[in-house]
Amino acid sequence: MNKIAVVGTGYVGLVTGSCLSDFGLNVTCVDNDASKVEKLRSGVIPIYEPGLEPIVQRNVYYKRLQFTTDIQRAVADNEVVFIAVGTPPSADGSADLQYVEVVARDIARHMNGYKVIVNKSTVPIGTGQRVKGWIQEELLRRGVDYEFDIVSNPEFLREGSAVHDFAHPDRVVIGSESARASEIMKRVYSVLYLNETPFIDTNIETAEMIKYASNAFLAMKITFINEVANLCEKVGADVQHVAKAMGRDGRIGSKFLHPGPGYGGSCFPKDTKALAEIGKQYGAPITIIEQTILANEHQKRLMAEKIEFAMGSLTGKTLAILGLAFKPNTDDMRDAPSIAIVHELANRGATFRVYDPIAMDEAKRSFVNMQDKLMYCGDEYEAIQGADAVVIITEWNQFRNLDLDRVMKDLNEPFFFDLRNIYKRNVMEQLGFRYYAVGQ
Repeated sequence: MNKIAVVGTGYVGLVTGSCLSDFGLNVTCVDNDASKVEKLRSGVIPIYEPGLEPIVQRNVYYKRLQFTTDIQRAVADNEVVFIAVGTPPSADGSADLQYVEVVARDIARHMNGYKVIVNKSTVPIGTGQRVKGWIQEELLRRGVDYEFDIVSNPEFLREGSAVHDFAHPDRVVIGSESARASEIMKRVYSVLYLNETPFIDTNIETAEMIKYASNAFLAMKITFINEVANLCEKVGADVQHVAKAMGRDGRIGSKFLHPGPGYGGSCFPKDTKALAEIGKQYGAPITIIEQTILANEHQKRLMAEKIEFAMGSLTGKTLAILGLAFKPNTDDMRDAPSIAIVHELANRGATFRVYDPIAMDEAKRSFVNMQDKLMYCGDEYEAIQGADAVVIITEWNQFRNLDLDRVMKDLNEPFFFDLRNIYKRNVMEQLGFRYYAVGQ
């Protein structure tokens, strides 16, 4: 199995297709955006993801990776076809499957023999069966009866670390109803299989649930330590020591126990809402996730309240916002905590000098209705110059070692809000800062 097609060149599709081509497979990536395809053919990457660009360029050069708008040819020429299109949230929080349906029907219209259709997109439980139904409808309309199998193969890629995660996964989940399809998928992932990566063979619905349950649990873990941090502030405890001690417990683990301004990004907000909606639909509400969603939104508002409580009235105050992306090493602003926090602070009268190493263009789109309140700066020190406070929202490495003497000199007032707990309180206070962290 050395030829596959991937439909969709968004984050998941592009990383999946590129990395599989780096495993030695011949990969055809399909997208209906002709200009995007043309750029990708030239090696221009539409997303920021460390390490991805050289993989694309290398495999395009060696002709293992190609980009096209021709889905008919891609389906006809490849036995395995991945669906990797967006599933954005609907108004009620459920996943919108319109793009998945369009691709599934397109695949069926162009099938010319046995195919393995792989759902790589994050989709609600039951989507695999719906895809099967859509394909069967189209084949019936055509009057043909080609065999096909549906596979759920969820992704577990972290933005900013996706290339590493793809090549070194904790597990590969394959959900199918067919031993034939499962074996084909193991050949697709033969590099990982030979390296003894754990493979989980299960049915389609279980594979779909694994993705949602994993992301929801991580979101819940972040929210738990955030709420513990809020209590620590009230009772005089230090959440960093609490988290460190908790993380030493092998049953709990240390990952995702870092308090801050709330989670964001393309996965956790969308997937928690989708899982909560699925639970309601099936009469099995996951109330702990429903509360996680509410608590996460409250955490963002609480950060604005913390700043106003410390500084007093924010009318006429200018805040230096360092970090806008939802996490370091990405330009993704989707549901970034910075958006809610800046809007809350703006409603309280503040204006802003902002800087992010990568996400400035995305930020301008996210804050399009606030341009009169934001000044976009060239670096962190330009943002700090003449501001009344520093607010670190995203923990980019370059913010971890600021020239604090320079910061103190350039600020109008010595307020320093470290929403990622990067600095040590005793050091900051010795330098004269009025230092505020999360959970201390």
